[in-house]
Amino acid sequence: MPYLTRPIPHLLLVRCLSSAHLRDHHFLLRFAALAKELSDKPLPLPPPSRPRSPHPYDYNRLMSAHAAFDAVGGSGAGADRALHLLDEMRGLLQRQPDAACFTTVAAALSSASRPGAALAVLEAMAADGVTPDTVACTALVGVYACHLQRFDAAYEVVRWMTENGLAPDVVTYSTLIRGLCSAGRVAEALGVLDLMLEEGCRPNAHTYTPIMHAYCNTGMIREAKKLLDSMIAAGCAPSTVTYNVLITGLCKIGAFEEVEVLLEESSSKGWMPDTITYSTYMDGLCRSGRVDKGFALVDRMLSNGLQPNEVTLNILLDGVCRSSSAWAAKCLLERSGELGWDASVVNYNTVMRRLCDERRWLTVVKLFTDMPKKGIAPNNWTFNIVVHSLCKLGKLHCALCLMRSEEFVADVVTYNTLIRHLSLSGKSNKVYLLFHQMLEEGIAHNEITYSLVIDCLCREDKFTVALSCFYRSLEDGFFPSVISSIVRGLIVGGKLDELHTLIGWIRGQGFAIDVYMYQEVIIALCKNGYCQGTEMYKVCHILERMLSLR
Repeated sequence: MPYLTRPIPHLLLVRCLSSAHLRDHHFLLRFAALAKELSDKPLPLPPPSRPRSPHPYDYNRLMSAHAAFDAVGGSGAGADRALHLLDEMRGLLQRQPDAACFTTVAAALSSASRPGAALAVLEAMAADGVTPDTVACTALVGVYACHLQRFDAAYEVVRWMTENGLAPDVVTYSTLIRGLCSAGRVAEALGVLDLMLEEGCRPNAHTYTPIMHAYCNTGMIREAKKLLDSMIAAGCAPSTVTYNVLITGLCKIGAFEEVEVLLEESSSKGWMPDTITYSTYMDGLCRSGRVDKGFALVDRMLSNGLQPNEVTLNILLDGVCRSSSAWAAKCLLERSGELGWDASVVNYNTVMRRLCDERRWLTVVKLFTDMPKKGIAPNNWTFNIVVHSLCKLGKLHCALCLMRSEEFVADVVTYNTLIRHLSLSGKSNKVYLLFHQMLEEGIAHNEITYSLVIDCLCREDKFTVALSCFYRSLEDGFFPSVISSIVRGLIVGGKLDELHTLIGWIRGQGFAIDVYMYQEVIIALCKNGYCQGTEMYKVCHILERMLSLR
């Protein structure tokens, strides 16, 4: 193994290997060696705490360094530090930050998924009388388009730029296209691309890559490959990121031979695969059960001068879980200290998730208790996995207690998990209590929440409350899955007259119901004798509305 500096004592792996087949021992040994090698690498040093001088240039350099360090660590602390430095300039030093300082901090907050704070920084820039430049306006377009999905506001910024002599550049248009593509508005993004060309703004790889990503996400691989060909034909060289997006799409459909062709032709096509390229390919192979080929990619990476990172390691750990068992991977985690492996919370989450797949709920809880002993702080994903496991074990009270602990910030996934299992236990009062608690905690309901609550209330024959919940879901902008829940609940509960009235009201509000839902309603009406006598008109009424969809 080319990456192994010191051998791993085989005895340390005996318990891990005892739960795996002989053919899988190689994967466990290789993973342990790679984990140790990665843990031996020194961590990057954080940026200095103070700038060299109080000049805006030095402050901006330090802010950028904190933002870049945050992008690697992903903790959000870098954005906070950059914001603190900006406030320090404006307050303590009484020194006016320039547009670059404000833009750097706004971009850092935006990258940390804090668009509201980013918007506040840009508003502060305007309040301080600092004239925005093209970069600042582009950051504002990014906040509106990529995070808040307020496209009217994003277009207004572009219009203001044009009217005030700040020509939108390729970054501005590419940012707008990225936001549109992330919202599924690909046709509109292509319209912006046409506008760029009309304005004489030459697109680059950053412009095309979001469109490629949107195509691949929706399974439109043929269109993605055509886009790649059109980029090359137009003289726009695709970047490594562009190829990585295409490789992700190809891996999703199992087109590994095409991935191999792309890698073999990389030199002649003028792009260099990076660690993300190989990690993406490795993930696809492991997910399709080709774990041996996934591990073989490590040698190819090393031969090309690339080093596996923590993401690569976690993909391989997931491969270990798939090839042998999550139990073997769990044993590796428990002995990570002896192996010289600095296991992370992401590694624990991966193994715990796979243990859930194997229905080893109690083992998940035991592994969770092992984390604090190693100084590993659980994150929300960890807590949600444990809450799910406790619910599966029937320990609903323990799950509720864990949710209320100070260390745990519950999210919509947590509440949906608890609501689902409380509903299955027939505890509708607690379900509705959690439903209202979400509002008090500022956690927005989603379609799954509404569907679960409506299903629960209908099973408990609380149809009036279920209808009230349904109307509320419409106010929140949810419809398709929620209408299925209320319709099926009313059918099962025998409330067909109420259902007929509800369908009329829904149509009157301008909402559409799909043909399959109409079919279920008609079948229910016929089974309950509505095809005979005076009630026949209700069936005809529903049938007429269904036929109008054709």
